[in-house]
Amino acid sequence: MSPQLAQLNIARLLQPIAHPAIADFVNGLDEINSLAESSPGFIWRLKSDSGNATDVEHPWSSDPLILVNKSLWASPDDLKIFVYRSRHLEFYLRRPDWFEKPAEAHYVLWWVPSGHTPTLTEAKHRLDHYRLHGATPEAFWFGKLFPAPDLC
Repeated sequence: MSPQLAQLNIARLLQPIAHPAIADFVNGLDEINSLAESSPGFIWRLKSDSGNATDVEHPWSSDPLILVNKSLWASPDDLKIFVYRSRHLEFYLRRPDWFEKPAEAHYVLWWVPSGHTPTLTEAKHRLDHYRLHGATPEAFWFGKLFPAPDLC
């Protein structure tokens, strides 16, 4: 079976999730999550019983303004099409309305064996690796992709 592409991004909200300034983001979550799930190449995404990941505990801090997004895709092209060529792009471009500008890398990609769901601790390790070493086969981004390894 082919390896799968894992992605993680983290962001810190400008205001608490219930604040009116964040309402457009919150109101769009179900639509964007549904769009992701119906996109070609989508495999899995992190979510709680709420249907999204805004209330998922994570290893970054106890800061309730930090949100995480983690998903699995069949290929980098599938993820790129969802991020940059679907309605998701409208929300992506509005990121400054809702989130602080990150001071360091806040997203990372890496390959996992088919059927493996990475934990948030594993994802944090990958992001930390990317922050320390830049793009390597262990942790990278669209600007410097690494081919899928043989993980069988």
